[in-house]
Amino acid sequence: MHRLSPADELAEVRAEIARLKLREAQLRDRLMKSPFTTLIGRFHRVEITHGHNSVFDAALLPENIRNDPAYWRSRPQTIVRTMPLAPKLAPPRPGWPILRSPAFTPARAAH
Repeated sequence: MHRLSPADELAEVRAEIARLKLREAQLRDRLMKSPFTTLIGRFHRVEITHGHNSVFDAALLPENIRNDPAYWRSRPQTIVRTMPLAPKLAPPRPGWPILRSPAFTPARAAH
């Protein structure tokens, strides 16, 4: 088994998360438009609820308060980015990224 460096593994994990988030958005959109019967699967059911949340809108404050430095705070922030190396330095990893057809589900794969 080939061990990945933490930098390479982080990049691959983030790519997989992005793929999963896209698939989640596609499924969510499909379910929101579907008839009620499609909300029930073999192992799970989907419940759709609607509600309201209160949110603070700083734009509604007077401009003199929004621009007053006394109301602003600075917080430390750490950003970790992954950037691909030049292709000659980092050949593609065999079998990555994992490509699955949209119809793939673990239940179907087991049959």
